[in-house]
Formats: sequence, C-alpha cells, structure tokens
Amino acid sequence: MNKEMKTDVAIIGAGPAGLFAVFQCGMQGLTCHVFDSLDQIGGQCTALYPEKPIYDIPAEPAILAEDLIGQLEAQAAPFSPTYHLDQQIIEVNGKEGAFTLKTSKNLTLTAHSVIIAGGTGSFGPHRPPLDNLAQYEGQSVFYAVRNRAQFNGKKIVIAGGGDSAVDWAISLSEIAAQIYIIHRRDKFRASSASLEKLNDLAASGQIKIITPAQLDNLSGTDGLLHSVTITDMDGNKQSLEADILLPFFGLAADLGPITKWGLNLDHHQITINQATSQTSINGIYAIGDMATYPHKLKLILTGFAEAAQAAHHIQHRVNPDKIQHFEYSTTKGLPQI
Repeated sequence: MNKEMKTDVAIIGAGPAGLFAVFQCGMQGLTCHVFDSLDQIGGQCTALYPEKPIYDIPAEPAILAEDLIGQLEAQAAPFSPTYHLDQQIIEVNGKEGAFTLKTSKNLTLTAHSVIIAGGTGSFGPHRPPLDNLAQYEGQSVFYAVRNRAQFNGKKIVIAGGGDSAVDWAISLSEIAAQIYIIHRRDKFRASSASLEKLNDLAASGQIKIITPAQLDNLSGTDGLLHSVTITDMDGNKQSLEADILLPFFGLAADLGPITKWGLNLDHHQITINQATSQTSINGIYAIGDMATYPHKLKLILTGFAEAAQAAHHIQHRVNPDKIQHFEYSTTKGLPQI
C-alpha cells in the first residue's frame, strides 16, 4: 500500500549535516521527515568509522564519530523528526511549496522544501588493484574501522595518505603490535597537528612510515594475511609481516537518482548559493559534502553552518509575510512544533 505523508521539510540524508538540519529547522518551527538509504542514522560516521575520533567539532577536543551522531540525534529529538531508513528517494517532482518525493519502499511524501544532505551520495571504497584481494576482504582486509578492539595486538599495514590513514595510524598505534603506514608520496594530506603526532610516533618507533611505496601483493592462507608486499617507485620490493591491511584510498561516490532531478552539478557535487544553501531549483537546498561553491571547506562544521542557512531561508519562504526577528537559542529556548 502506498503511504502518503506531508511535512514542511524533507531531508535526504541522516548524517551529521542532515541531523543538525533537523534541529535548525525545528528552531524555526518547521517539521521534518528524514530519509536515508542506510538502515541507521549517522551516514559515514556510523557506517564507516564509528570509533574514529573527530577533532574539529567546536567545544569537543575529541569525540568519537558514533558519539557525535548520538549527540546530534538527542539535539534533534525535541522536534520529533520522522525517520525513514533503509530506503532511497528515487523521484522528486513538483515545485517549491508542493514537492512530491517517492521512495524505493513505495512511500510518497509532500514537502514544502527539500534539503539534500546526502554526504557523497551512495558510496563504496576505492579498492587497490590486487589480484587476490577479494579472498582477504572481511577477514584481514578492511576499508573501515568499526570495532577498534578487533585490531588489538595485530600487525597492521595502513595504505593511504589522507586524514583517515593518518588518524587511524595514530589511534591504532595505542593497541597494535606494529603499525606500518605506506603512501605513494612523501607528503601526506592530513592536518598539521595529526602529522606532527604521526612523526612523533614514528620517531619513538611506534609507527613505521614507508614512502614512497605502494601495495604490490598479499600473502596468506584461508583469508588470513601473513604478509603484505610493497614496492617503491624503482620497483624494489619489500615484504612486511602483517595480520591486517587497511587501505584508505577514499570512497567511490554515486549520486544515483539525484543526477536526474535537473540540479546544476559540478564534478558529482551540487552547486548552491553560499548565502542560502539553495540549489538551482527554488525550494531545494543542499548542505554538507554534497554541496559545493567556490573555496568551500569540506568540514563537518561547514555543513552545520549550511544547515542553519537553509533552515532560515526556508522559514522565510514558508511564511513570507511574517516579520522575522533573529533570536539566539539562549534567548528563545526550544520552540514547540
């Protein structure tokens, strides 16, 4: 049976930006329904790295990704959002004030406005081109750390040069027997503070940095790794004794049906007005990693700011005749919706 529902704002994506959009819309007296193709809220934070520490959330020197999602869920809870998980928005029709959204589970929703907060879209890992990779996946090769404790006492090779590779090398060095981090370049693409910590751990012998190098081959039995062979730029090979390989080469993103909605796109991202977070279609907004504009900083806190901009703009469009008085949350408290 087709279920029909109505709301002020339909939010596509239940990651950090989407959850904070619920709070910001609630503060403007707007009701929200939230959709996500995953079977739980949190986006990449819960699906890929729930135990990864995040260091750039204001007032939180360090917070685990799953704890951040828990806090955002609690912050949104007073506004009673309706979550529709494990289903994808496959169609968006209509115009501002009366958008019709249809999901892969035959649910139909009418919304005044739409906020797309889908992160990078549906995603999967970039896999290294190794012939025997598949036989180790899920036993010795992992593309995300969901349970840090399972790596206790292990010899681990981490491949990659971004924040995920560096941050997990630092974190797992506390419990692993050995950490190798390899990268095809001498320079890593991580924050200066993380790189300073990485170099300190390398100097103390807790982490071994091998650059420039890349993965060449895996050796083991019945899905359990014994060693990882790497090669330098001159073709010289080196075998590293290892139990675990963590390749962090980023995600392969797929916007899916969004590409057919008539939005202006730029390299698999949605272009928005930086001042309002509105897309090329009135009433449809994009926030977080999926949204782009010149000099955009891809940070969670940037997505939070875009969520606030979208909510305030939507409130004005929903009630154009109402005089808007900006108030701080410390002044007006939590409104009832």
